[in-house]
Amino acid sequence: MLIDIRPATARGARGEIPGSTVVERNHLEWRLDPCCAARLPWVTGYDHRVILFCAEGYTSSLAAAALHDLGLHRATDLVGGFRAWAAAGLPWAPAGAGTVMLAPGASPALPAG
Repeated sequence: MLIDIRPATARGARGEIPGSTVVERNHLEWRLDPCCAARLPWVTGYDHRVILFCAEGYTSSLAAAALHDLGLHRATDLVGGFRAWAAAGLPWAPAGAGTVMLAPGASPALPAG
């Protein structure tokens, strides 16, 4: 599961990775902790493989460490973040293209401009 933890403004300015799920950083532990009432429906245990990404990889590496502290030992992050993904020529879409799933509490991104 590829999880975008960037805020709506960052997604609006740079774009989104199709098929990813948006769980903004301030909701991450609640949405991915299997013991939390606010967890996402597919979070049923601690063995899920999640790959977090942010703009450049700094925030997502700290967020992955926080998930490890919760017992989600298969959590990791995308080195270099969205910027590295796009620079590698991997698929991305403009914000608002409807290619991502928003977790509860996540704000939709609006295209910049």
